[in-house]
Amino acid sequence: MRPESLFPLFVPVTALPGVGPRLAPLYQRLAGDKVVDLLWHRPSGLVDRRYCPTLAEAIPGRVATLTVRVEAHLPGDGGRRPYKVRVADDTGFAHLVYFHPREGWLRELLPEGAIRVVSGMVEGFYGEITLPHPDHVVPPERRAEVMTVEATYPLTAGLTLRPLTRAIRAALDRAPDLPEWLDPSWRDAQGWPGWREALRRLHAPTGPEELGPDNPARRRLAYDELLSGQLALALVRAHLRRRKGRALAAPSQALRAKVLAALPFSPTGAQIRALAEIDADLARPAPMLRLLQGDVGSGKTLVAFLALLTAIEAGSQGALMAPTEILARQHFASLEPLAATAGIRLGLLTGRDKGKVRAARLADLAEGAIDLLIGTHALFQEDVVFRDLGLAVIDEQHRFGVHQRLDLAAKGHAVDMLVMTATPIPRTLLLSAYGDMDYSRLDEKPPGRTPIDTRVVPLARLDEMVAAVGRALEAGARVYWVCPLVEESEQSDLAAAERRFADLAEVFGARVGLVHGKMRPTARDAVMGRFASGEITLLVATTVIEVGVDVPEATVMVVEHAERFGLAQLHQLRGRVGRGSGRSRCLLLYATPLGEIAKARLEILRASDDGFVIAEEDLRLRGGGEILGTRQSGLPEYRLADLASHGSLLEHARGEAEAVLERDPDLASPRGAALRVLLYLFERDAAIHTLKSG
Repeated sequence: MRPESLFPLFVPVTALPGVGPRLAPLYQRLAGDKVVDLLWHRPSGLVDRRYCPTLAEAIPGRVATLTVRVEAHLPGDGGRRPYKVRVADDTGFAHLVYFHPREGWLRELLPEGAIRVVSGMVEGFYGEITLPHPDHVVPPERRAEVMTVEATYPLTAGLTLRPLTRAIRAALDRAPDLPEWLDPSWRDAQGWPGWREALRRLHAPTGPEELGPDNPARRRLAYDELLSGQLALALVRAHLRRRKGRALAAPSQALRAKVLAALPFSPTGAQIRALAEIDADLARPAPMLRLLQGDVGSGKTLVAFLALLTAIEAGSQGALMAPTEILARQHFASLEPLAATAGIRLGLLTGRDKGKVRAARLADLAEGAIDLLIGTHALFQEDVVFRDLGLAVIDEQHRFGVHQRLDLAAKGHAVDMLVMTATPIPRTLLLSAYGDMDYSRLDEKPPGRTPIDTRVVPLARLDEMVAAVGRALEAGARVYWVCPLVEESEQSDLAAAERRFADLAEVFGARVGLVHGKMRPTARDAVMGRFASGEITLLVATTVIEVGVDVPEATVMVVEHAERFGLAQLHQLRGRVGRGSGRSRCLLLYATPLGEIAKARLEILRASDDGFVIAEEDLRLRGGGEILGTRQSGLPEYRLADLASHGSLLEHARGEAEAVLERDPDLASPRGAALRVLLYLFERDAAIHTLKSG
């Protein structure tokens, strides 16, 4: 049950004065449907009303608070001419200008002969001072109310600042005094206010510096939000670790030894380290949940395969799941010779498998005649039954939801899970998105990977690029040509790709192929197969699909309108070349004029091929919201924290959450009770249920 102290915040926004059924949908769209959501709706700017000149001194273009005498009402004609109210002081006169007002209301607000305090934007009109639709008109005794600094907020169509500000103030009045959940010495060392005072200051900035992420009130509230997330993840981790699992150990590691002996190279230090961490997890009698992240070409698949061999040697089966059929078949083709070396039986299951072939494969799986099954989403289906699934590996984990991960784990008893991603993730995002997992990082490239020569070229030189591609094709190279992201629509991306395909086919004829997300998987596989075999040598593609086939002969990557792509996405695309011994190039074509962030992004990519460095820079440039690209999901959204600015707070929050649960695993102490309130405040209710379920 949510604590009673939070009841006033967890009611519909319609509980606030002035928020009726007509405006409620606008508030919901802007911030959320509960009162608490308005507390997290941060100011984006401010209006300083403390400038109070005489009319002669008033500077057009500034907000001013003026004390004036109302001289005359000059009604408009109800059409093009506005309603004016002439006002004056000892130094001159001005006009307050209103469009389509109610005359009776205006005469009551501004009686002729009365003194009024008026605040608004001063404008100059043909040498005359005007104030169109002043924000405030009050009697002199209320002058102090107006002469303040006012916060301004992001708005949505149909909702203006004044009613939103009133609603936020009403929400602040409902904010209760809550028990302090922060360690007092840590809070004092940071110079932070209490929770309620921090909220008040957040919504009452007195200068531009108080709008930034380093304002103590904002940092306090950001830390609260981060701590709630890290505490929730720590509770889930502790719950997972308490679950009964089974140890998967292969003391002799005979299967692994056979494969390592057959490899033409030695594993990197990073691969050996990651494998040791996975082996330690497998040997524990608790289910493993580990993220293996590595740059393009860092050798994740080999690490996963060697881990699967441990599970197989321990007597269980393994599963390797990929997001696309192309990738699943690529894994099968690359692992088949290694499986033969180890003497284990490999199976492949995709949506294409039907009838007797599928039935026979499923029968082999259920009987244990298949040691390792590689497949796509087809692995989730109800009729896929393992004799004894011990370890499941999920490749490109961001393409699968948590529920799909759990569905695969349910195919066996206490299944160990290893999830992999080729998208390097900055440490702060790793802590916030994958904090329920342990993680290993492959930060070395295997020997033999050649550096990729990356060049940034204006689109105006497109004809030169086409000619350069022609020379590369004549020299025997294979080339990817990736078409621009037009908008978040497969259809628009496809139209761009089809136009470029037609243009290039006119020049290079039948050597050009096209792949895109609207093609049937069999047709797409056929084109990719023809590219891999060399029947076609120039592949035009959209980014919607996984261009994940390993073609060592592909040595040129052209990305059109590279300024429209995220850094992580560009780095992934570049990683499709440089896989063989040939010298590889990546040409990033951009349209002018180039914005500052786009220019910085392309420069970073040109200067570095380290995916982890690139990911950290991407976070710095864009913040956490889009770091993994719009087509990838799973990152939490923060209302108060900014991971680019508050990364050190996230690190501290993770350590604090672990320390708290070590001392007080059930959150039963007075501080534990306060931390439960924090979890409910930021709607981490699921973590509370985990706590209750043990």
